[in-house]
Amino acid sequence: MNKKILSPTIWLCFWVLALTTMSSACTNLIITRGASRTGSVTICYTCDAGFASKLHWLPAGKHAPGGLVDYPSFKPRVPVKQVPNTYATLHSNGIGHMNEYQLAIGETTFGGRRGIGNKTGLSYGELMTLALQRCKTARQAIKCIADLAAEYGYRASGESLSIGDTREAWIMELIGNGPDKKGIVWVALRIPDGHVSCHANQSRITEFPLHDPENCMYSQDVISFAVDQGFYDPDSGKPFNYSDAYHPASAGTKKSCAQRVWSMLRRAAPSLNLSPDYARGVEDAPRYPLSVKPDKKLSMLDVYDLLRDHYEGTEFDMTKGPEAGKFGCPNHRRERAISTVNTAFSIITQSRDSLPDHIGGICWYSPDDTYFSCYTPIYCGTTEIPEPYTVGNTREFSWDSAWWAINFVANYANMRYSEMKVDIRKTQSEIEQNFYNRQPEIEKQALALYKSDPQNARPFLTKYTVDSGNDVIKNWRKLAESLFVKYNDKRR
Repeated sequence: MNKKILSPTIWLCFWVLALTTMSSACTNLIITRGASRTGSVTICYTCDAGFASKLHWLPAGKHAPGGLVDYPSFKPRVPVKQVPNTYATLHSNGIGHMNEYQLAIGETTFGGRRGIGNKTGLSYGELMTLALQRCKTARQAIKCIADLAAEYGYRASGESLSIGDTREAWIMELIGNGPDKKGIVWVALRIPDGHVSCHANQSRITEFPLHDPENCMYSQDVISFAVDQGFYDPDSGKPFNYSDAYHPASAGTKKSCAQRVWSMLRRAAPSLNLSPDYARGVEDAPRYPLSVKPDKKLSMLDVYDLLRDHYEGTEFDMTKGPEAGKFGCPNHRRERAISTVNTAFSIITQSRDSLPDHIGGICWYSPDDTYFSCYTPIYCGTTEIPEPYTVGNTREFSWDSAWWAINFVANYANMRYSEMKVDIRKTQSEIEQNFYNRQPEIEKQALALYKSDPQNARPFLTKYTVDSGNDVIKNWRKLAESLFVKYNDKRR
């Protein structure tokens, strides 16, 4: 399509608004199948970073003995031995999301103790992608990540990983075990079925059972390394606490990280009346539980809503007060919300053992801020990605890029936020509700094709995936143009 030429004034406004907040932070929400209305294990991951998201499939492959990992879009800095068979994997910008067997992974960085990270080795994004290429279950992925870090090193800081398959959801936390050593000190806990959990750049695992392999796995040196480093005193009489040992919470961590956890849990389970005291640094306030049982089973529409949050209706509501201005714009620095202009992309996965992998696995994907984005389905059985979602460059605007189309609408809305919000959320709701309503019939048709021959469902799912993504961006371009017309020359 022809690119539209934007006026210098619009460009100036756009870039000022786009660059007002730049930080790297992420939020994850984990939903077990017993907490889901559709029986899905769901991993939600908002990746907050300063790049234009580009979505791609890494194809499955068979590899000759003795080879090394070598993909154009994924090149580890260390030579990693290739395995005989790898699985097709969906990823953005080198960060793996989901594979053809419905295994899904998300992450948030918590930093943690300084001076114990490896200087070389694999990054968390590389570990995630390699695990997705090599594993079918969450338990396999946990072991794979630990083994890869032990063999090749881990060059990043502390990470919390959300890992889910068709039956289980886990949170794994890891950090390096010394600058001159390979490996990680880690622990992984299974989220109880019927519960939801979340993490947001703060280590969330505290005490954990040492003799319950069904629900807990950990490295053998997870405690001894902390003792050697002076992070934990076994004579203190206190049980070992992973978070206290490897990521002691500061007042800033609580406010910017624990507050997002509080907001998700309070909205999923209002009956618990969770207090914001811990997030606000009140002395002796209890930490938030790792997981809670939601007041009701969650639909996909409910999940979208949980990720679209500026603390509305609370004392921290970012759409209120003088900083929000006349039009109630929440995109300022007073608080760190789940919805933020910093988001490069977000995913919401569905993994269901009630359906074949090609049909049961979906990655609902959107670039940019969750509040003004629109989720489109990417089925595990698809063989193509909608073209607009595969391109994007922060240095060059293009209506042909999904990241730019959605980003532009979100940024333009900052000028008259409360008014434009109505138009944007209306279009967003109509599209997502249509996907929600059509999903049962689409999957019924795909299942019928699958039963005749498993490969027959793939062209059908691919066409639906590609058409859906293209339609979203087509509608978003129209939305942008309608906003230009409706709010043309209106005074602030």
